[in-house]
Parts: sequence; structure tokens; C-alpha cells
Amino acid sequence: MLLSFSGHNIISPALAGSCSSRIGTLASEIAQVLSLAASLFAIRNVIKAESTMFPWMLRAWWICGFLLSASSASLSTYLRTTHPGKKLELPDYVNFLSLSLSSFLFGISIHGKTGIATATATFSSDMKEPLLPAEGQSKQRTRSPYGDATLLQLVTFSWLNPLFSVGIKKPLEQDDIPDVGINESAAFLSSAFAECLDRETERQHSSSPSIYRAIFLLVRRKAAINAFFAMASATASYVGPYLINDFVDFLSRKKERSLTSGYLIALGFLCAKIVETVTQRQWIFGARQLGLRLRAALTTRIYAKGLVLSARSRQGHTSGEIINYMSVDVNRITDFIWYVNTVWMLPIQISLAIYILRTNLGAPGSLAALAATLLVMSCNVPLTRMQKSYQTKIMEAKDGRMKATSEVLRNMKTIKLQSWDSQFLGKLKCLREVERSWLWKSLRLTAITAFIFWGSPAFISTITFGACLMMGVPLTAGRVLSALATFRMLQDPIFNLPDLLSVIAQAKVSADRITSYLQEEEVQQDAVEYVPPGGDERFDVEIESGKFSWTPDSNVTLDGIDLRVKRGMRVAVCGTVGSGKSSLLSCILGEIHKLSGTVKVRGTKAYVPQCPWILTGSIRDNILFGKAYESERYERTVQACAMVKDFELFSCGDLTEIGERGINMSGGQKQRIQIARAVYQDADIYLLDDPFSAVDAHTGTHLFQDCLMGILRDKTIIYVTHQVEFLPAADVIVVMQNGKIAQTGKFDELMKQNVGFEALVGAHSQALELVHAVESSTQQTTSLLVADQEENSDPSRTSKPCQQQQRDPVGVGTDNQSGKLVQDEERETGSIGKEVYWSYLTAVKGGVLVPFIVLAQSSFQVLQIASNYWMAWACPPTSDSNEPAVGLGMDTILLVYTLLAAGSALCVLVRAILVTTVGLSTAEKLFTDMLHSVIRAPMQFFDSTPTGRILNRASTDQSVLDLEIGQRLGWCAFSIIQILGTIAVMSQVAWEVFVIFIPVTAVCIWYQQYYTPTARELARLSGIQLTPILHHFSESLAGAATIRAFGHGERFITGNLGLVDNYSRPWFHNVSAMEWLSFRLNVLSNFVFAFSLVLLVTLPEGIINPSIAGLAVTYGINLNVLQASVIWNICNAENKMISVERVLQYTNIKSEAPLVIEDRRPPPNWPSIGTICFKNLQIRYAEHLPSVLKNISCTFPGKRKIGVVGRTGSGKSTLTQAIFRMVEAREGSIIIDDIDISKIGLDDLRSRLSIIPQDPTMFEGTVRGNLDPLCQYTDFDVWEALAKCQLGSLVQEKDEKLDASVTENGENWSAGQRQLFCLGRALLKKSSILVLDEATASVDSTTDGVLQKVISEEFKDRTVVTIAHRIHTVIDSDLVLVLSDGRIAEYDTPRMLLQRRDSFFSNLIKEYSTRSSHMNLNLT
Repeated sequence: MLLSFSGHNIISPALAGSCSSRIGTLASEIAQVLSLAASLFAIRNVIKAESTMFPWMLRAWWICGFLLSASSASLSTYLRTTHPGKKLELPDYVNFLSLSLSSFLFGISIHGKTGIATATATFSSDMKEPLLPAEGQSKQRTRSPYGDATLLQLVTFSWLNPLFSVGIKKPLEQDDIPDVGINESAAFLSSAFAECLDRETERQHSSSPSIYRAIFLLVRRKAAINAFFAMASATASYVGPYLINDFVDFLSRKKERSLTSGYLIALGFLCAKIVETVTQRQWIFGARQLGLRLRAALTTRIYAKGLVLSARSRQGHTSGEIINYMSVDVNRITDFIWYVNTVWMLPIQISLAIYILRTNLGAPGSLAALAATLLVMSCNVPLTRMQKSYQTKIMEAKDGRMKATSEVLRNMKTIKLQSWDSQFLGKLKCLREVERSWLWKSLRLTAITAFIFWGSPAFISTITFGACLMMGVPLTAGRVLSALATFRMLQDPIFNLPDLLSVIAQAKVSADRITSYLQEEEVQQDAVEYVPPGGDERFDVEIESGKFSWTPDSNVTLDGIDLRVKRGMRVAVCGTVGSGKSSLLSCILGEIHKLSGTVKVRGTKAYVPQCPWILTGSIRDNILFGKAYESERYERTVQACAMVKDFELFSCGDLTEIGERGINMSGGQKQRIQIARAVYQDADIYLLDDPFSAVDAHTGTHLFQDCLMGILRDKTIIYVTHQVEFLPAADVIVVMQNGKIAQTGKFDELMKQNVGFEALVGAHSQALELVHAVESSTQQTTSLLVADQEENSDPSRTSKPCQQQQRDPVGVGTDNQSGKLVQDEERETGSIGKEVYWSYLTAVKGGVLVPFIVLAQSSFQVLQIASNYWMAWACPPTSDSNEPAVGLGMDTILLVYTLLAAGSALCVLVRAILVTTVGLSTAEKLFTDMLHSVIRAPMQFFDSTPTGRILNRASTDQSVLDLEIGQRLGWCAFSIIQILGTIAVMSQVAWEVFVIFIPVTAVCIWYQQYYTPTARELARLSGIQLTPILHHFSESLAGAATIRAFGHGERFITGNLGLVDNYSRPWFHNVSAMEWLSFRLNVLSNFVFAFSLVLLVTLPEGIINPSIAGLAVTYGINLNVLQASVIWNICNAENKMISVERVLQYTNIKSEAPLVIEDRRPPPNWPSIGTICFKNLQIRYAEHLPSVLKNISCTFPGKRKIGVVGRTGSGKSTLTQAIFRMVEAREGSIIIDDIDISKIGLDDLRSRLSIIPQDPTMFEGTVRGNLDPLCQYTDFDVWEALAKCQLGSLVQEKDEKLDASVTENGENWSAGQRQLFCLGRALLKKSSILVLDEATASVDSTTDGVLQKVISEEFKDRTVVTIAHRIHTVIDSDLVLVLSDGRIAEYDTPRMLLQRRDSFFSNLIKEYSTRSSHMNLNLT
């Protein structure tokens, strides 16, 4: 319990005694007694009520008492110093005692807490702790020491001492950092901000509330307290300049003045500096704290909005743009919170400065200074307007670059396979060049602003002194020095005004961008009516007269939809590519905008999208998807989804970690994982979008029988499929055509209607007849001998599969011990290496310009000191002696001063331009190096590195390099030069200052060394903890539809809150640690300043020149700021250098093989035949992993069709990657037309081959740009390719034709259409070797048949390697390669393999035939 005093209510008896009326004095004393009684009564009620907070009225009363006591003490001090004959009396001592007590109560009133911990409060606090840690949060939670800190600990920041004691012993880890307080937690702030927005919505009666008003409501209370501290700090900072004239006057008249008055002046200096130190540290810390709160609130709001954006809104905001809102725009808004206190400080600083000048120089001087100050400030207005426009352009350019960077990283595999590395590298360079040009304009303007800042004191002082000279105002040393100190103090408002205006401009742009994003259209909430399950209703899904569109302003996507699905029914949806099958599922999910009609859904839903959405994490986490683990249910699920064998192949089973976007899993594995996820949810309704396209025949049959017909037999299932053999088992088949339901009914009913359904079935029947024809044929063919007969035996029947199989048929391997693929982000420990600084400083021209920067700043400091020294030495010490000390006229003295000041300002301009030039050039070089290194990195790097890590460096860290690090390092040098100049001036007056200065400096260095290890690791951890937020956001955006379908939005939002808190913890304690250090350094420098003042007062008269001593005090006033700024700038620069360190990490990534090897370039027509020879090929993804392909030795003859089949995970995709050298051979070789591909450049290899990958990829832009990004072909060639891949008519219907838009990921085209575009690329390229990796998995049987015919005709004289799960696509191949466990199981012609009834290929054919037998019966 805090003891309470009311001594602050004592009003100075001296003041009371000066009153003429005795009644007034008595009334004053009575008021004191009454106020004391009222305070005691209020405290009694607080204790009785066990309140945790003091009442606002009492706290306000204590604040007023503090202001009265401070005023009384200041007045007493002023009267004693201006009337030397008066001695200190008892009332004066009472005033000082009252001030100390009222200061204590003032601190309590600001803190507000009584220290009483009630049982209710404790229980409430405990209830706020979650029973289980949220996703992304550390399991070990440490109570926030800040929330439990006492008043003294809050003032001195000593609540951080336990953290420093840990940080000095070992590098800090995330779990070592305490939690943030409840008011800084993301959950609390998210809820509070939502309430503010809701309040604004009600007030404005609008669905788009003002974000500005909501932010104000969120921060107003804390901001008001910060504003008070800021104004108090600004007021205290001007006490020093005000007292300088009195101090010089005292030194000049020591014989007439007592030492007591000198000590009182020194005490006034010290008290003002102490108040300034405490209040300054509190408002700066409070501003950082507010920034943290606002960042957490906005980040969580942006994330929550991302989960409910409509499809049209998503097309208008790419993932890169939205991530920029979170990583850049939010930071700019929080930076404004830091500068907002300038709004309150600015008028106080200018008013006090003018008052001091009015007191010392009279009205002419003060008016001239005011006019000059306003003139300088007005110069910043047009500069700020320009800066605002530049900032807008910079953000637009940054958005464009980040959007392109995100797209390139996401599709890096396709870019490398197509050999487009150089093309996209050039594109990113062009976008960066646009950004760099705007950065240069902005930084050039910043250099001009810096020139105004550093030159403004000299300009204002010249104008002021000139006005005084013209008006006959005598300039004494004391007045000049007081004015100079005031002008130096005016630097802050002059400098802060353009900064404030610039930050306001940036914050306004960012806030408008975020506001626009938050007001974007959301998924239609009333599109689907959710009805509780149960009751007499038999229909789980009902659509009546449904009319839907992805873009409501344009074409209708679905029209006239009427569909009723009874509970427990299996409904199959089929149709040609682009007919609206996936859109039909989306209208049930509520994803597509409903124009008219009704949609009713009864029960919970589970959704399997066509393009697999896999979360980074273990396989088990992906299957559980937030549900509790139940072993029996889990085992049933993985067995039904054919995952058991996959788990056996992984060393860590289902705990094996999956890479970003499931990159280390095959297409079939990803599909089965998300099917298992849906099954485990045990939902009422299942919506499956083409679930069998990515799996082989055997696995597809298993999934259909054990999953759809087995574990889900009692569920309502609506599944889209292109595989006709799965249609007969459906209770109802829905045939889609041109966005409408063309037919519905059972399989045999639709066959009898003879409307269009039979065309789909007929294409499948033709393929099946081809299989049967080959199967029944006994024609003898010549077997192709394989190099090694022993390897070509059927290992599936002669040996057990290898127990340690490859983890990732298409990507990088996982850690053999832990199953961990994505390793923890690289984090250096210890101090920033000297090589990092050296690399940065010497990046541009070997660092030759750095000495010139230091020389320019040193010249400025020397000239500035010389100008001030000249005025102090040349002007008369007192008004009694009007003659200057040097025998020159005041006009000459002022001319010399003006020349010296102009020279110093010119040096500043040179330095500012050099810093800007070197800083931006260095940032550009490091960016280019990082970009080259990342683009040229092998695929293994992208498989194991989340995109968020790379984007974080390209966005946040690069922004630090562009705009901050050059200035930070510059300020380190500048502050050191400044403090050296200050020490030189002070030591010339009284070298005895070194007696105390040296040990204090040693203590400061010790503090800095004690602080740095903790702060450095906190800064590193905060940088690392930012990446998971961006990565989680990126993943959530990609799978927003799935998250909404499962109803897991709240769970993902909770996970995001945990990640935000994980970032807030190191960030909050890092800024707190900075204030911890700054407070101690300020206190120590105040001690040095006080010692120097006492020394100057104590030294006998005549030993020192009063004018020069006044100059020393003028510089010494800022000693605490300078000394703290040196350490602060060094520490801050080291923290910012972490961004350089992180960028440098990505400039040294191990590169792929060279793109071109000049002395080993293949002939221009290579490969002319297309023969591919594998010789003892062995592939592994990492040294610690087993081989994925083992001793592969065979030959693919040129101009032949080779089919590659095998179970999921057998190494089929790895074989294709080896042909393209996406993964290098550990042993053996691949020879194409007598050239070993490992001996030539990657560009020469990949540009001569063509591939249609399993995952279709499209880039944002146009249709033409996607087909021919290198602009190598004519429009006629492009149209011809579109016609051949069945897209010609579709593109012709578009108004823009070949310039028709393609949105991010090609989301405005169906999956089947994207696959056809990939085929179009291959048709344009016309390579001698074509690899088809499940190229037609996402198209219907009719389109598949047409495409197979086109491929056969267009590539009849070329080598075609086909990986397929549809057996009929490889049955007519010249040769079939069967892979099993990474080895060749069989390799021969299809007919010869079918003659061997026990062959692997024969079994695949039998499975396919058996699966189709039911359909054949229906056909019959």
C-alpha cells in the first residue's frame, strides 16, 4: 500500500506574506487545511474500497499541486538570485521540501495504481491466461515485470534489470523474454480497436468508419499523458538558456555577488536537467509503447480482413501488396505516433524561445528571431509537399517491386524450368530502378532539409544580431550566449517541423492505403443461409434460382442454378474445362457473389480445393487442422486416404515437416493430405474439387472405395471429377455447361438422354478401348535391353522396399533426425562483426568517399565553434562596458560571424549530399547482390526457405538500407565529432572537468557494454519474429477459402495474435532497454554538467574569462543530450546494422551451376535427335539423406514417346528434375545427343527443353505475356498455339484478345485452363524434347483426348517423356519405364510388359480396367 501525502498543498508563506490582506493569507492557510483533509478522506475511501487505481479527481488534484509547488519554488529561486542580498529563509526550504513531496505524488498520479492487489483482480488476471498456448506462442510464459513495476522502477526502468542479468551471461532466446503486459497484448488491443471501429460505425451510421477517429479513440488516454510529459520536457529544456545570462553576469560580478546565488543558479540548471531527463525518457518510452499498441491493433485488423476479402477484392490486392500494408504502412503510421508529440512541443518551444530572446534582446531581437524562424519553417512547406508526393511514388514503386518479387519467388521452379531467370531478373531490376529514382529524389530533398536544419541557427542568429545592431540594442557576451543557446534549442522545432510534416505525409498515405484496404468488399455474408442440422428437412444443400458472378459488374458466371442435395447423397459434378464446376462448389461455400436466388446449407462443411493448400508444419498438424488428436479416428483417416505407406517411407512418419506450400511433397501426397484433413473434421457435408486428378489409378481407386464409399458413406458428398469411371457410383450426376446445369440424373439416365454427357463418356470409352486393345494383343515386339539386367528385375517382387525412402519426390529432403525441413531462420550471435561494417562502408568505390564525409562534418564543427567563440570573445562581457574586446566595430564582428556561419552551413550541405549519395548507392549495390544471389540459388534453397524470410529482407531490411542506415552511421560520426568539440570548449575553460568527466565516461562505456549484448539479441529476435507473421499471413491469404469453409477463421486469428505477441515481446523490451540506457547516461552527464557549474562558481575571479565560461556552459547544456546521443546512435546503428547483416547473408548463397559456359556451348540445333541416356544415375537432395534415384541406367531413344509410371513417391518427378538439372546428380550422368548435360550451362540446357509441369503456373499480366514472356514469337504463332491447346475461341471472346488480363496466380482462369496455357508455351517453344508431368490431370476426358492428339501430331518427330496417372495417356507410348522405390522396376514396350502377367505395369492396367468395369456395365 502506497503511503500518501498532501504536503504539496502548502503554498509558500513568503508569497502569502507578500499579500496586502491578512484575510487573504488566512484564507490561503484554511484552503491548505481543507485540501489536506479532502485528500486524506479520498485516500481513506480508496483503502476501504480496496481500489486498484486512485480516483481521477485526486490524481488531477495532485498534478495541480505539483504545478503550484514547482511555480512557487521557481519563483523563490528567481527572487533569491535577482536579489543577492536576500538569504534563504525557512519558507524557501519548505518550498523545496514541498516540491519534492509533490513530485513524488505527481509520479503516483501519473502511474495511477494504488498497489492494492485484490483477490478479484488476481482471479481476473488468472482467468485472462489461456488454458492452452495459442498457435505461434511460446509454451513458457513469463509474467510481465513492467506490469508489476513500482513507481521508482518505472522512472528508472530498473524493472529491466533481471533481463539484463540474463543477457550479459548468454545470448537471449525467445523464451528468456518476459511477456508484454495485458495492455500491450495483441488480443486486448485487437478487441479494443474493434470496439473503437464499432463505436465509429454507430456514430457515423456508416459501414466504412473513419480509421483516424478509431485510432484516436484507441490511443487518446495514453497520448494525453505522453503529451504532458513532452510539454514538461520542452519547458524544462529552456530553463538553461534562460539562466545563461544570469550565470555570465554572476561570473562577471563575483565580488558583488555571494557564492550562494551562484550555487542556486547551478541548482536551477541541475533541477531543470533532471526534470528534462525524467520527462523526456517517459514521453519517448510512452510514444514507443503507443506505437507498439497501434502496430498490434492494425496488424491484427489487416490479418482479419484478409480472411474475409471477396474474390474481386483479392484480385485488386495481391499478396505482396497486402503484406506491404502490414510490414511497411503500419510502421509508417506508428512512426507518426512518435512525432505527434512535436505538435504539443512546437508552440511551447517557440514561445519560450521568443520569451527568452525578448528578455535578453528586447522586442527588436525577439521579433527578428521570430520572423527568421517562421521564414525557415515556411521554407519547409513546399519541401514537405514534394516529399509527400515522393513518398506516394516510393510506396507505389515498392508495391510493384514486392508484388513482382513475391510472384517470382512463388513460381521460382517454373522460372528455372523454362530458363526465364535472366528475364525476370531484368524485370525486377527495372522495377527497382523506378523505386531507386524516387528514392534518390526523396533523399536529395532530405539532404536539403538537413542543410536547413544545421544552417538555421546561424541564419536566425545572424538576422537577430543584425536587427539588434540596427536598432541599437547592446550585445553583451551573456546576451549573445543566451541567444546562441536558444537558437540551438530552436533547432529541434525547426528540424522537427519538416520531419513532422514528412511523417504526417507518409502516415496519411499509408493510413489512406490501409483504410482503402479495410473498406474493400468482403465475402457476401448473406450469400448462404446456414440452417442448423436436424429436423424434418431432408436436404443438406438447396439452391433455388441461383445467379452468381465472380465479378458482379460484368459477366454472370453461374445462371439458373437449381439444385437440391438430400442428406447422405453422393453428387458428382462434371463438364468441360471452364464450364463452372468449381464455381458451383464456391456458391455453396459462399465464396462467389450471389446476384439472386437462395442457398441453404444444413450442417458443417469440409472442403478440398482443386489446387492443394498445405500449411507449413508437420503432416499430422495438417491433417488434424486444429482438432484434438484421437488415435483411433486418426488411424482410420490415414488408412482411408492411403497415407500409411507414405508414413512408412518418411523417417519421422507423420511428424515429418512439410515445406512451404507443400513443396517437398508430390502432387498426389498433397492431395491426399488435404483429403485426410477434410475426413478428420467429421463434417456433415463434403465438397471435393477434382480430388482424384493428382493420384495414380491404384491410389484413386483406394480413395474412392475406402474414403468416399467407405468412411464417408453416410455423409453428403459433392465431388467434381474429370474421371468418368467415378461417375456411375454417384446418386446424382450434375453436368455443367457454360455456367449452367445442362443435365442432372443418374449415370444410365444421362446416357439415354443423348444431349452431351455421352461425349464426355465417349472420350473416356475410346481411351479405355485403347487400353483393352493393347492389353489383349499378343503381338510380339522386340524388347529394348536395359543397361543393367540386375537393376531391371522386378524388385517389388524380389526384395522389400527400402525402409529409408526419399522424403520428397519433388523437393528438398527433410532432416533425418527430426523430420524438420524448414530450419530456424539464420541468426548471428554476439556483436556485429567488423566485416559487416567494412562490407557496408566499402561497398561503393572502396569507401573512398567516407573520409570526405567525416572531413565535411569536422569542418562544420570547427567553423561553428569558431563562430560562437568569436562572438563570445569579441562582445563586451557586461552592459557596463560597451566597447568590444577586440577593438572592432560590432558590424565587423557580425560580418566575421556571418562568414564563419555560412562556411559551416556549406560544409553541412556537402556532407548531406555525400551521405545521401553513398547511402543510396550502397543500398542499391547490396540489393543487386542479394537479388542476383537469390535468383541464382538452387531450388533446394527455396524448398527449405519460407518466402516470408526472403520478402522480409527485400522489404523491411531493404527499407532500412535505403532510408536509414546511411543516416544512422553518419549520425554516429557526427555525434562523436560534436561531443569532442563540446569537450574541447569546456576543457579550455576548466580542465579540471576532466577529473570527473573521465571516470563518468568510463562508467558510460561500461553501461554501454552491459547494455549492448541484451539489446543486440533483442533486435535480432524482433527481426526474426517478424517473418513468421508475414509467412503466416501469406499462407492464410492463399488458403482463405479453405479456412472459411472449415469455419476456422477465429483459430487462425488467434494464431496470428500469438505471433504478434511473439514479435512484440522482443521489440517492446528492446525499446525499453534503450530508454534504460539513455536514462542512466543522461543522469551521469547531468552530474558532469553540475560539477562543471559548481567548479566555475567556486573558482576565484580572474582565473577564467566569464564570456568563455558562458560559452562552455552554452555547450555544456547539451552535454547530456550529446553524451547520450553518442551511445544511443552507436547502439541504434548497431541494431540497424542487423538489417545489413541479414541482407549480406543472402548475398552469399551457394549458386547453381553457371547459366552459360562459353567454351562448352552446345551446337545451335542441339538436341537434334533427342536421345536421353542415363548412366548409373544417383540423386540425393542432401548429403545426410539417402538416394532418391538409385543406379538408374537406361536410354530414351530419340523421337520416341516414353511413358514413366509408378506409385506416388517412386521418384518419377525427380527423374524429370534431373533432366533439367534442378537437382544435381550425386553419381552417374545424363547424356542428351552425346553431350553430358552436367558439362554445359544451365541456360543452354533448359532453354532447349520443354516441360508442362504438374502444377500449372501463370503470372500476373496478359495472356500473351504468359505464353511468350521473352517476346520471341509473332501474334500469329501465339494464336496458332492457343487454337491447338483449345483456348483460341475463349481468348477471342475477350475484348482485349491477347492482352486479356491474368490476375495473381492466374486466379481468373480455371485450373484446367491454366494447364492448357502451359501446354501452349510448349507448343510455341517446339523443343526436340518435351516432358509432360501430369500435364492433363485437370482437364476433362474430351479435352484430354483432343490434347493427346495434338501432342501426338505436333511432337511426332520429337522425344516426349510423359509422367501420367491416367494409364491411357501412356498406353500408346513406344516405351514404358516403371519406377519403384527409386529404382527401375521395368522398362520395355507396353505390349511386352503386358505379356508378363505379373509385371508392375500389367497390375496398373488391371486396376484401371477393374475400376472402369462398373461404368462399362452401365454403357452396355
